[in-house]
Amino acid sequence: MTQAPHPNKLEPLAGVRYSVFMKTLSVTDGRAKLGHWLKRAIAGDDIGIVVGGVIVGLRPVNVSSEDYALREYGLTEKEAQAAAARISRDIAAARKRGKVKAFTGKADELRD
Repeated sequence: MTQAPHPNKLEPLAGVRYSVFMKTLSVTDGRAKLGHWLKRAIAGDDIGIVVGGVIVGLRPVNVSSEDYALREYGLTEKEAQAAAARISRDIAAARKRGKVKAFTGKADELRD
C-alpha cells in the first residue's frame, strides 16, 4: 500500500524557509553590527532579528509626512487644508510687505 503524497509539498519546508532565504540574528548579534545589517536590508537582503521566538524583519519603509498634521495635532482633513490655505495667504502677504527673505544657506543673513 502506497502513502498518498502530502497535500502541501512545501509544508515540510515551512520551518526551514527563514534559515534558507532570510538571515536571522539574535538581538545581541544584530546590535553588534547593526549598521551592517541595516545596509544589507536596504540592499534588498532579507534580514530578521529573533525576539522572544518571533522574527522581526528589517525592511526599508517609505516615510510620508502627508498626514503629519492630522496625526500630530489631531486636525481633521478639512482643518489641515484650512490651516495650509491660511499659512499660504500669510506668506503671500508677508512677501508683498517685503518681510520674507530668501534663504541663501547662511543663517546670519536671516537675522534683522
